[in-house]
Amino acid sequence: MAVPRRVLVVGACGRMGQRVRAALAGEPSLKLAAALEVPGHPQLGIELAPGVHLCDDAKAALAGCDVAIDFSQAAASLLVLRAAAEAGVAIVMGTTGLSGDERAELALAARRIPVLHAPNFSPSVNLMVWLVREAARRLGPGYDAEILELHHAAKLDAPSGTALLLAEAIAQGRGHPLDGHLVLERAGQIGARPPGAIGVQSLRAGDSAGDHSVLFAGEGERLELVHRSQTRDHFARGAVRAAAWLAGRPAGLYRIEQVLGLDG
Repeated sequence: MAVPRRVLVVGACGRMGQRVRAALAGEPSLKLAAALEVPGHPQLGIELAPGVHLCDDAKAALAGCDVAIDFSQAAASLLVLRAAAEAGVAIVMGTTGLSGDERAELALAARRIPVLHAPNFSPSVNLMVWLVREAARRLGPGYDAEILELHHAAKLDAPSGTALLLAEAIAQGRGHPLDGHLVLERAGQIGARPPGAIGVQSLRAGDSAGDHSVLFAGEGERLELVHRSQTRDHFARGAVRAAAWLAGRPAGLYRIEQVLGLDG
């Protein structure tokens, strides 16, 4: 049996970090080797697994690891990304709300290490993205497209990365860029809907792990594609699956569709 790849979990005591650690226990090709949290975290030094103590030093945490899984916020993720590039460690990132410059930094790091960034690691969400792209392509411009997303009250960015991914899929299916067609806000006397508009509305309430609905509305009919998350476990399992796939690959910027076989 092959020796398991060694994994660093970034934000190991956060909501997603805890679920990623739990998911690792079910993946025999990987094992938890290091755990990272922010400086000053109250649990620093505790033993999360045999021989694995929570630390706040990214360079030390990456030493001896094969791949990192990171769902932390953008500023922290970029620090880990830079350290991973220096250490030659592959990285799976689920951080959302990245700016254009931050995405450019991902691409730069991918010249040195394998990098896989996705706004959503759920297999069914990524299948939904594929279906939305196909629906937009086959239905054509005669169907208006709207996206509605709901997340927990503590989420910092809006719209969600998944909503933007779905909007991009609609634009790709229609054969035009998203820029110039994305509508994020409606208020006042806005006039008639612009041709080709892709509307995204964000709701923030309660503890929702994430709901996304895509509506294609035509004359006399409406198609709705919906995904609802009850827990974060499927995101974690998808990230662990991506880490198992990514570890050991050549440097490059990879996509979750490649992991799931949706890129053909």
